[in-house]
Amino acid sequence: MRGTTKYPHVIDTPDPGKWELAGYEAALPITEKSNPITRELDKADPAQIVQLLKDCDAEIFQEEDETLVNYKRLYSESVLKTMMDIIGKVQEVLKEPDNTLIVLSGGGASGRFAFLIAVSFNKLLKGLGQPPQYTYIIAGGDRSLVASQEGSEDSALLGIEDLNKVCEGKKRVIFFGISCGLSAPYVAGQLDFCMNNLDIYVPVLVGFNPVTMARTEKIEGFHSTFQQVAERMEKLQETQEAFVLNPAVGPEGITGSSRMKGGSATKILLETLLLTAHKTVSKDSEISEKCLLEILRTYERAHKVTYGQSKKIAALVKQAGTSLQKKASIYMVGWHTLGIIAIMDGAECIPSFGADINDVRGFLIGDRSEMFNREADLIAQGPKFAFSEEDFVKTILPSLTELDTVLFLFTVDDDLDEVEKLVVQVKERTANVQAFSHATVGQYLPASLKKLFPSIISIMWPILFLEYEGNFIQRFQRELSTKWILNTVSTGAHVLKGKILRNHMVDLRVSNSKLFWRAVTILQRFTGHSQAKCLEALLQVIYDPEPLSEELRTAQVSKHIAAATDKSKVVPTALLCLLRSCTVPEACTRLETAPSLRAALDAALRAPGHKRGADKPEPEEQSP
Repeated sequence: MRGTTKYPHVIDTPDPGKWELAGYEAALPITEKSNPITRELDKADPAQIVQLLKDCDAEIFQEEDETLVNYKRLYSESVLKTMMDIIGKVQEVLKEPDNTLIVLSGGGASGRFAFLIAVSFNKLLKGLGQPPQYTYIIAGGDRSLVASQEGSEDSALLGIEDLNKVCEGKKRVIFFGISCGLSAPYVAGQLDFCMNNLDIYVPVLVGFNPVTMARTEKIEGFHSTFQQVAERMEKLQETQEAFVLNPAVGPEGITGSSRMKGGSATKILLETLLLTAHKTVSKDSEISEKCLLEILRTYERAHKVTYGQSKKIAALVKQAGTSLQKKASIYMVGWHTLGIIAIMDGAECIPSFGADINDVRGFLIGDRSEMFNREADLIAQGPKFAFSEEDFVKTILPSLTELDTVLFLFTVDDDLDEVEKLVVQVKERTANVQAFSHATVGQYLPASLKKLFPSIISIMWPILFLEYEGNFIQRFQRELSTKWILNTVSTGAHVLKGKILRNHMVDLRVSNSKLFWRAVTILQRFTGHSQAKCLEALLQVIYDPEPLSEELRTAQVSKHIAAATDKSKVVPTALLCLLRSCTVPEACTRLETAPSLRAALDAALRAPGHKRGADKPEPEEQSP
């Protein structure tokens, strides 16, 4: 779909999907629905995986279809107007840097994007000789940037405490609370606090569900649900005291995996509006919809350029999948912010796929000064928090095997001698080295570096003749392009390993309340059983071998999560118990002896009395 005459598109976006019909998985919010595009992703080969995920990513840029459910989309008038209103507030702070602050906050992947965006815009200010005006907050602190610590985003009170610390003494704060599913208690607490202190704060909620689909479960230790907080913000938006920025971008390619489209759309939205604010302040010009659309189209171009390399991406997916299938590792070594993208991708595989810490792992090469709030929380904290060049050279390099895959991520502007030196060291241990490089027209990789790689995904970007702020567009394009490729590679590798059933992450870690209720939904979807029965099965696995007492059944969800966080294969074990009517030890044995997790579950779904597929009675509304 090329779009309307008003907003001609750079790429062909998919036609409106089945998910936009009013009755499609009606009990679930958009971010938790399954995407019809990837319905049989688990049976796809590498080339098909890349094509399917490409089509899902293109949905970000779709426009609303008035013949279907009228969800607001990225290009909807109301979304563009909200962005322009927020830009006006950001401009006020940029013009008065004394005692003002722009804060971006979130948990998990959202918190990592808050970090990346804050780092980028402080760098922009530094280049102009101006002091930093951005900071980030991530649930669990800086350690959550490099390692998965999902449970910390369940505390609304901790969110408020962390916000208070970074904003102490500030007279005006623009606060961006990012929660893709409108669900994170950590962010809900912060937004609520902002609304109680509107003399200082302008709160902005960023997510990708309508407010009517925001989470309705009671937040432990807090007075409101997320939906109540969001409804209050909508009311305050009428007087421009708070804002809700929540275009629909469609269900994820892997159901519920908001690190993918949710993360990309967060980056696109916030970078577009913040860059527009900086450009208009610098030029002392009016905010225009035209300026917004020009930047949004650069991200569409990034999609076109990135997936123009689909054949090479598919080859990389195949190689990465082979490494995981052989119980080896995928290491992604990136320079500067490309290294941050690599770290993010690796950390997010742990809760998404029940991955081991070394299955997919990212490392950052280059200057990291002035990046972190508390770098001391990360340095020399053990292998779980290893992320630097020193960590890679000292702990990973000596243990590399010929089965491991190492992917290098860099631009032609980086220190290519440094790149070459590290590649040579890695090649002494494994031949499976790949590269993903960015260059502008007229730049070329030296032959000595090029010959070290059997294959290079080399993306050539046009030369941009823009003012200083505008040149950051290309930096943002390169980061997003890298993110799309790494998401596709790590997701595709886990698909090939047999970690996905249909398009569901059935081996997710039950490490926070969102993932707990998603686990229950998955069990309902594939068995057709009631929520109560699926919840009982999940708890039996979590507490096995302890008998399930009434006290445990009625305990707070946080207790269940604490017991489940370090357990592996909780959801597939519970699913087999339900499908096979077997005990937990019997289910564990079936999983251990099957060729893959998907094979064990698929066999159970095909067994007499079970019809394979997710076309079961819809999951009931989630409830605590």
